[in-house]
Amino acid sequence: MEPLFGAIIVFFMRVIDMSLDTVRLIMTVRGRRLEAGGIGVIQALVFILAVSAVLRGPLTVWNVAGYALGFGTGVMLGMFFEERLALGFSMFRIYSPGHGHAIAEALRAAGHAATEFPAYGRDGTLIVVNCAVSRRHAADVREIILRHDPAAFVTVDEVRPLQRGHFRH
Repeated sequence: MEPLFGAIIVFFMRVIDMSLDTVRLIMTVRGRRLEAGGIGVIQALVFILAVSAVLRGPLTVWNVAGYALGFGTGVMLGMFFEERLALGFSMFRIYSPGHGHAIAEALRAAGHAATEFPAYGRDGTLIVVNCAVSRRHAADVREIILRHDPAAFVTVDEVRPLQRGHFRH
């Protein structure tokens, strides 16, 4: 029973370590230095404890399985946490042949900045709408788009604002 208990401890330490690692990496990419550094300190402590627990005793299949499964589970859990935090900004690009102006107006009415561009595509003229929003408002923006043009082609990119702009708070 003791080898299995050790493997379970290693599993949970790796889940914590990799969850922190995933969130830390995303914070680093988004330029959030202080948060990334703080998470990195905690992550390093958990990692050292996990590795020392694996290397302390004999290398068993249980410890290796706990380590590997904890790694994968931690990555998925870290992604889940990051999605729930919804930090940062998203840039919606909406391509709509018949409803671009209505989408832009609805976005503005909801408090978001929207920029319209006339464009020409495969099937003729259309309106392209750019809308940068806080990630926590992304679902609202998507709902507005679907309500006005369910057939619109929409892309979403990660945004790191460089200078001032209008963002709904």
